[in-house]
Amino acid sequence: MILTAAAFGLVVGGLLGLVGGGGSILAVPALVYGVGLPLAAAIPTSLVVVGASSAVAVLPRLRAGVNWRLALIIGAAGTATAYLGAMVNRLLDPKILLLAFAAIMVFAGIRMLMPSTSAGGSCALPGGGVNWRSCLPKAIATGAVVGFLTGLLGVGGGFLIVPALTLVLGLPMMVTVGTSLVIIVINSAAGFAAHLGDLQIDWAVTAAFAITAMVASLAAGRIGTNIPDKTLKRGFGILVLVIAAYVAMQALLS
Repeated sequence: MILTAAAFGLVVGGLLGLVGGGGSILAVPALVYGVGLPLAAAIPTSLVVVGASSAVAVLPRLRAGVNWRLALIIGAAGTATAYLGAMVNRLLDPKILLLAFAAIMVFAGIRMLMPSTSAGGSCALPGGGVNWRSCLPKAIATGAVVGFLTGLLGVGGGFLIVPALTLVLGLPMMVTVGTSLVIIVINSAAGFAAHLGDLQIDWAVTAAFAITAMVASLAAGRIGTNIPDKTLKRGFGILVLVIAAYVAMQALLS
């Protein structure tokens, strides 16, 4: 079990380092179907793994650009709704949660594959020049939705944050990746705290998964700075759709 978790950690960390998201869409299915953990244990484990590896993955991205103001606004908005998501999580059947997970992944994947209709948006610049009148409501709404899903499904939210930052808020992909990683760290911490009341976690499995994920995320983060934006977006979208199909199939057959 520990070796399997370590192997999956390499994949999850690599994905986070390359595209700034998507770690949880692999981590939760990997922990449930690969390692054999129940969903109730997989969710907090995923949050620890993804939060820790995202914190490491953002280091090579600091020079490429992180929109710190946006990251803090979206992260703060999501912190409150993460607790609401965790409350709803306790009321729903795991099969329903996994199907909801798959449906949201399909939406995010399709949006990432669609061509962008504009070169930028109200939040497009990592420095000055942001039209906060237009950007702030979008940023708060994005954070609230992603935070709720963090508590509900045990995701850091990167697979939704990345499309939101590029398509809704208009950030270039290089700034999106670093900003997304900072938001994932904040959301993961909030989501984990929301599950402390009924925490089920195997710390040996969590450590094995997290350590390899952190190593892989650091290495992939250095490689990802040299990959074109278009390639990262397309690869991310395809991967999300593939995992969505697998999760939906497993949930329906279980």
